[in-house]
Amino acid sequence: MDRLLWMTCFIRAVETGSLTAVARELGIGQPNVSRHLASLEAQIGTRLMHRSTRKLSLTPEGERYYAEVRPALDALREAESNARGEDHPAGLLRVSCPVALARYKILPLVKPFLARYPDISLDLQIGDRMVDLVEEAIDVAIRVGDLRDSVLRARRIGTARRVCVASTDYLAARGVPLTPLDLPRHDCVLFSLLATGAVWPFELAPVQVSGRVRVNSPEGVRAAVLDGLGIAMMPVWLFAAEIASGQVQVLMPEWRVPPLPIHALYPDKRLLPRRARVFIDLLAAEFADDPMLCGPAIP
Repeated sequence: MDRLLWMTCFIRAVETGSLTAVARELGIGQPNVSRHLASLEAQIGTRLMHRSTRKLSLTPEGERYYAEVRPALDALREAESNARGEDHPAGLLRVSCPVALARYKILPLVKPFLARYPDISLDLQIGDRMVDLVEEAIDVAIRVGDLRDSVLRARRIGTARRVCVASTDYLAARGVPLTPLDLPRHDCVLFSLLATGAVWPFELAPVQVSGRVRVNSPEGVRAAVLDGLGIAMMPVWLFAAEIASGQVQVLMPEWRVPPLPIHALYPDKRLLPRRARVFIDLLAAEFADDPMLCGPAIP
């Protein structure tokens, strides 16, 4: 019994969504791939995957099996590579990252990363929800903000400096606030997922703000600010181009707001595949050179 081959067929079927693609990749023919999957299910004693001519879909048992087996196969391949003295990251890397950070800071790094590591494939899961790394078989999650207590490992790779901003059109119509105490007299665009709610946490003078627009995504806050709907407190890199062009103005820069840490999270350092390590290293190095993202990096 070649259970390792069966497991490889299963893992690649999940990741490619196609038995034909697995057969082509492994050079064994599609009927053999189907037989290997059936043998694996028979050995385990449960169905892992529903297969049809059009679609592959995992059963709940298959989802758990994939999440647990894939790191084990990664560790085995890395051990073999180390034994051969190779340093050649390869395979599929699954990364979860928030929408705004992905658009403005991570997606521009994808092309040079893949050029540097031609045997790595990247699956970016872009969204602002909190994913379960183990259940969803995510290698690395990039998160902005203070971390909750967690069994996950974390490496700090950057810092998001927050500022108050408004469009020049809004300021021309409503005036420029000089201190946080002026903000209650202004329309503020509220980020509904902010941990402090409607209280903007200036270090010396936290202030309650209000406004007619409340948005649950940084991209939505950005759009509202550019439309002249009010003042927002957001990471400065979200408005870098508009600040440079003069369309948006940074307000009260002398009033400091605590920055937000940016972390790379992963389930267990011992099973972190090399392709994940080189990706995290790249982000940390690039963020360290970016004046809007640099900060003390904690290994």
